[in-house]
Amino acid sequence: MAVSDQVPTNSGFRAKTDGADVIADLELTGKTAIVTGGYSGIGLETTRALAAKGVSVIVPVRSPDKAAKSLAGIEGDVKTLALDLADLASVRSFAQAALDQLERLDMLINNAGIMACPEARVGPGWESQFGVNHMGHFALTQALLPLLEKTEGARVIALSSTGHKISDVRWDDIQFEREPYEKWRAYGQAKTANALFANALSRRLRDKGGLAFAVHPGGIFTPLQRHLTKEEMVAFGWIDENGEPAALAKAGFKTPEQGCSTTLWAATTERLVGKPGVYCEDCDVAKPTDPSSPTARYAGVNDYACSDESAEKLWQISESLLADA
Repeated sequence: MAVSDQVPTNSGFRAKTDGADVIADLELTGKTAIVTGGYSGIGLETTRALAAKGVSVIVPVRSPDKAAKSLAGIEGDVKTLALDLADLASVRSFAQAALDQLERLDMLINNAGIMACPEARVGPGWESQFGVNHMGHFALTQALLPLLEKTEGARVIALSSTGHKISDVRWDDIQFEREPYEKWRAYGQAKTANALFANALSRRLRDKGGLAFAVHPGGIFTPLQRHLTKEEMVAFGWIDENGEPAALAKAGFKTPEQGCSTTLWAATTERLVGKPGVYCEDCDVAKPTDPSSPTARYAGVNDYACSDESAEKLWQISESLLADA
């Protein structure tokens, strides 16, 4: 695919459609999903909406007590299995348990992530945002490929972000070993990596009838902002001096129920058949970024996040990093 493939489908849904409404008319009973981060923020609402439609959902959990409390009121078939995306042994253990328990995997929703956190290293020394947001999900998906390949029409959703506009993959210094760490550039790189991952994965699922897509869920107040100070969020125009949502957030931000809608749309819609690897936002395929638009910072997808060449380059790097870990 290329940025020229980023053509909206006129889905009929709006930016602030609730996720449950996106799948309200679909028959999903009997399908199986894994939702990383499925007990917090938009991940929780993704789990809730799928379970209500008869999907058996497995939620990987790093904090069992928190997960049990968050998931307690959800109706439907929801199970948990231990997983820490920053720990490759944990990823492998989770994947093996899933392979042992499941006969099919219709949806793998790689939703979990961290944003703009202080510098940290995970795994064999990977920068943490790249390591958790990209490499943890890369390892998980690789391990679950046997399930995905034998499930007709399986879909993988990679949660990217408009944050990809901050930075392409830093090909010469992915782990911030040469230059000082900068949390937003690290986040931008990781979100670009998520989009490129979906691009490359779509080609690897093609012969088995599977699909992969990248999704920008929108601006949403969730625990993802836990590493940001009040001063930063005031400067961004997200909150006012009293800690309340500012005008920008009131106008443009979504609720968690609305924030899961593009994920659910991409995981289920027939409109994306024949459009492997595209980047989606607001319940549709995103347009290419228009640099002249006043919304260029927040809407559309940059060409470097849609590059087949870059996607394949990142896939090879990721395989090498995983082999050496």
